[in-house]
Amino acid sequence: MEDEVDRLVAAWRRERPDLDVEPLEVLSRVSRLARHLDRARRLAFAEHSLEPWEFDVLTALRRAGTPYQLSPGQLLTQTLVTSGTMTNRIDRLAKKGLVERLPDPSDRRGVLVRLTGEGQDRADQALAGLLAQERAILAELSRGQRGELASLLRQLTAPFDNIPG
Repeated sequence: MEDEVDRLVAAWRRERPDLDVEPLEVLSRVSRLARHLDRARRLAFAEHSLEPWEFDVLTALRRAGTPYQLSPGQLLTQTLVTSGTMTNRIDRLAKKGLVERLPDPSDRRGVLVRLTGEGQDRADQALAGLLAQERAILAELSRGQRGELASLLRQLTAPFDNIPG
């Protein structure tokens, strides 16, 4: 079975036989898959009236476990955005009634962000929709192939995920 990357690689091999274009065979597919995944994510979230960034914040809180709350700093670490961006996101989610700000009992000047019941419901429903989309994307692979692919991708991504700062 041939795909668009096979055609792209063949064209480069014809036009630039002096270059080793083998990395394109893997990374161009990863890049194309990322675009397909982004579309699937947006579709799954839109069905629950969420933007991708809203899903990211809500699910960070949901994964925290009862009482589903984190400090803004903890949310920054998990979502990789600036403090100004996070403040804006918390404000917008609070206006929608999906999160609430509470005083931090361990720091008089601090706040905690807590998931509301509505926020938890939306996060749970959007996650279920996302997983259905992702299962469909992976349907052509056996359980063993999915495990092997996950392991290989982990080898590629771990160095990036473990860079300090």
